[in-house]
Amino acid sequence: MRIVLVQPPISTEIELYSTAGIVAPPMGLAYLAAILEKYGYNVEILDASVLGLNHEQVLVELERRKPDLVGITATTAMINSALEVAKNVKKNLPETFVVLGGAHVTFAYQTVMKENPYVDVACIGEGEYTLLELVQTLEKEKNIENVKGIVFRRNGNLIKTQPRPFIENLDELPFPARHLLPMNKYKAFGKNMILGTILTSRGCPFNCIFCSSSLLFGKKFRARSPKNVVDEIEQFQETYKTNSIEFVDDTFTFDKKRAEAICKEIMDRGLDTQWVCSCRVDLIDKELMKVLKKAGCRMIYFGVESGVQRVVNLIRKGIKLEQAEKVMRWAREVGIETVASFVIGIPGETWEEALQTIKFAKKLDPDYAQFSIATPFPGTELYQIAKNNGLLLTEDWSKYTVLKPVMKTKELSVEQLQKLIRKAYFSFYLRPKVILRYLLKGHFKELVVNVLGNYFWRMVKSKIGLNP
Repeated sequence: MRIVLVQPPISTEIELYSTAGIVAPPMGLAYLAAILEKYGYNVEILDASVLGLNHEQVLVELERRKPDLVGITATTAMINSALEVAKNVKKNLPETFVVLGGAHVTFAYQTVMKENPYVDVACIGEGEYTLLELVQTLEKEKNIENVKGIVFRRNGNLIKTQPRPFIENLDELPFPARHLLPMNKYKAFGKNMILGTILTSRGCPFNCIFCSSSLLFGKKFRARSPKNVVDEIEQFQETYKTNSIEFVDDTFTFDKKRAEAICKEIMDRGLDTQWVCSCRVDLIDKELMKVLKKAGCRMIYFGVESGVQRVVNLIRKGIKLEQAEKVMRWAREVGIETVASFVIGIPGETWEEALQTIKFAKKLDPDYAQFSIATPFPGTELYQIAKNNGLLLTEDWSKYTVLKPVMKTKELSVEQLQKLIRKAYFSFYLRPKVILRYLLKGHFKELVVNVLGNYFWRMVKSKIGLNP
């Protein structure tokens, strides 16, 4: 079979791209391609987002390739674009089998499949072995009802097969098929950059009400071995001649001993690796930070979420604000940069509490702060809260960008949410000491002009009616 995996054209609504100029490799597709290649299949990846292709151009590329199967992935914000790709494929290449996967269809498969007959199969959850088994079954012209982890139609009815167990041994997966991606075209802050995104674990046992990751990859933490992780780092650095790595795990330090072992493996091999990771404020200490720093860690992303303990508890984050203050102090002492993320607009949060979060962000003074508007993604507890209480403003998924209000609350109106997110960014980044910090680091243009300038210009365009 000839297989093409598609990252759909990026929507103009996706503000992360327009503000921070970030386009990252679709590692989910790269993993799918790798497992298919391992079993001898002819597979290509068409990343329309980074190639700047529109839907007509994507269709031209697919018509030229004449695939037997097209696999399309999509987050919630990208689902409309993914469905347009599927529709165009079915209309113009009717014999092509169309498969849709990703977080959105995993949690909203009933609506997606009922409303979009041009999608033949939805993949639910982890996709590597599901897609492989589906391809093998189709090739042998057998009944796909025996393929675990899919949804398909039969006589107008939706059939959901048995769920597929999570992959227990992640070391058995081949490294992502980066050779099928235009690695030199990915961007950060508008600049071309070969991005070494590496996933060392899956699964999250925590219960944040706005996060779908633990639902998609399970509550059990599953981790690759330190040797397997560093083998991939070494292969990546040798292939692409860059030492920049981002560990994209939800919580890199969940298993502190494993994190230390990865660091030891990096150092034992003498690798010159500069890397960033994410972790919780309650799963790291100063001694571990020192080990991370010695092994090449330059930045850690922390989800703080709020500056009010009551709101942190509403989110069910399970941390104390005092822990956030400690880790920021430790990071400064060790010499690791920090990013702190905050969410505004959780149901129950008041205007005064949102202002307190902005004040707390400035008190913590991380190197970078990220502010988001609470967004109820399908599958999450927050979505159920919004749905049950009539808080959803729209189910136009293209607006689910975490910078647009798509949910009102009893405490905060849309206008108030817009004002708060604007105030958060400008009051944090336009402090004289922050501007001086970025000037000294040489990051002023990327982080102040690009991010805040584009954000402000988008607000202006919206006010004068240039945007829909």
